[in-house]
Amino acid sequence: MVFRSVIRNFLKLETSSGILLLIAAIIALTLSNSSYSESFYDILHFELFFGIDLPLFHKSIQHWINDGLMVIFFFVVGLEIKREFVEGELSMPSQAILPIIAAIGGMAVPALFYIIFNINEPDTLRGWAIPSATDIAFSLAVLSLLGNRVPISLKIFLTALAIIDDLGAIIIIALFYSSSTELMPFLLVFITLFFLYFCNKKNISFIWIYILLGFFLWIFIQHAGIHATIAGVLLAIFIPHNKNSKQQSPLTYFEDKLHPWVAYLIMPLFALANAGVYFGNISLNTLFDPIPLGIISGLFFGKQIGVFLTIYILIKMGYARLPSGANWIQMYGVAILTGIGFTMSLFIGNLAFENEIHITGMKLGVLIGSFFSAITGYFFLRFGVKN
Repeated sequence: MVFRSVIRNFLKLETSSGILLLIAAIIALTLSNSSYSESFYDILHFELFFGIDLPLFHKSIQHWINDGLMVIFFFVVGLEIKREFVEGELSMPSQAILPIIAAIGGMAVPALFYIIFNINEPDTLRGWAIPSATDIAFSLAVLSLLGNRVPISLKIFLTALAIIDDLGAIIIIALFYSSSTELMPFLLVFITLFFLYFCNKKNISFIWIYILLGFFLWIFIQHAGIHATIAGVLLAIFIPHNKNSKQQSPLTYFEDKLHPWVAYLIMPLFALANAGVYFGNISLNTLFDPIPLGIISGLFFGKQIGVFLTIYILIKMGYARLPSGANWIQMYGVAILTGIGFTMSLFIGNLAFENEIHITGMKLGVLIGSFFSAITGYFFLRFGVKN
């Protein structure tokens, strides 16, 4: 009973999902540099299939996590984006302009930093989008550790910014990390989307119809050469939500049911499967290779410059105002925290590179850049602001 109570109280903490992500990353790093490293690698690359004899269903455990479970993650992200635009912080243009423009600045400047260090490396230039991402769970977990030292308006602002950031990452994945193939799968995708549109317009609340259509959409999307996770976002767009209804909408139903699974299982599993780096072949000079240098500089310097500079310009020009109760020092601290790319950066990095050397450099850059952003942002807000 005591153990159950401890677990229940832990899961209620705002920081719990971020803590689980950190633990999963530490376990992955430990296993990758232990005598169990080969066994760990073999487990991740063990092929599973679920009774359907098609290449699409023959995937390694790591691929099932990245192309299967992460679809659910992006589905929940899509639901959150839709709800924010319908009734949340992004529903009013006056409130939405600051996080939207700040997110755009926070994607563009880090990408520029990466490009500067990789401009003469065609093989590595493909990773330009890696430092553009923000890990919403980890960044909010760090902010929550500060308690009442930061106003609730800053947490809302960071959430809205991270959601827009995720939307940007989704668009980038769809446009730059997908490969076009045959016409027929695209036709099947559009037919499925039409049925989803019809169900949405008729406000059909039968949950299983959306699950079934989502499953077919996931299959057709992959056959069309588009990354599997886009299926989750497209499905979310067509999930009905009526903010004026007294009954629970399908959107809030899916959010309530899936959010705990995403926060406490799917994201930690993704970190466990993708955060492992073998340090045996890494030297200090490795940090100065184009990939890790571009990612570290993009996450740590590019993010805070891009986010804070756009905030400063917008407010000084009179197009927006500081979140209620927040000051400039706190805004800069939050801008630093947006450099925690972690899971989202790792995800884009795995799409960008296939070469193991490039992947190792990518993981190293993401982990170091995210770590410095988390530590610096926390201490900046902890000791830079006096109550």
